[in-house]
Amino acid sequence: MTSIVKRVARIAAMAGLTAIVPAALMPAAVGAQTAAPPPVSSQPVPGELELAKLIWSTMAAVDHANQSGNYSVLRDISAPAFQIANDPTRLAQIFAGLRGSGTDLSNTLLLGPTYRAPPAVTSPGVIRIQGFFGLRPTAINFDLSYQWVAGKWKLVGVSISPSSLATIQPGDPEPVQNAPPPRQGR
Repeated sequence: MTSIVKRVARIAAMAGLTAIVPAALMPAAVGAQTAAPPPVSSQPVPGELELAKLIWSTMAAVDHANQSGNYSVLRDISAPAFQIANDPTRLAQIFAGLRGSGTDLSNTLLLGPTYRAPPAVTSPGVIRIQGFFGLRPTAINFDLSYQWVAGKWKLVGVSISPSSLATIQPGDPEPVQNAPPPRQGR
């Protein structure tokens, strides 16, 4: 090690710290022994808690929109592709059946989601999450897609449908009452 590197390491050790030495100051033999760190992902894969938060946030936004009849906030917090494809009036039409059924989506905030499969990357920067909330007597199926936009996952596709809990099994590949897969902008 060069004298500068030794000095930095000694000062750091006295302070109880680990020294981080720029590669340019390290001798070739020492630098050759260290592997380059893996690149930092610009689109982090959400962990379990982050996935649940995304899903709960979507359920709350759709529930508030259904209760108020105002879908502008749901549209505004979504990805640009979703915003372009859906104005608030169109969203009111899309969710008319769910709204008309009187399904209370706020109950989904009381349970953790059950996943049908691990989240899947469907295209660069887009993840798809499928599952359900095992509410009684009416379970809530979901098929959601999120796009990585400006450092956040934003809703780009949504399908939510109620079904009987008795007909849902956690290992089922598809809900018994099939909800159409989310499409870009819906």
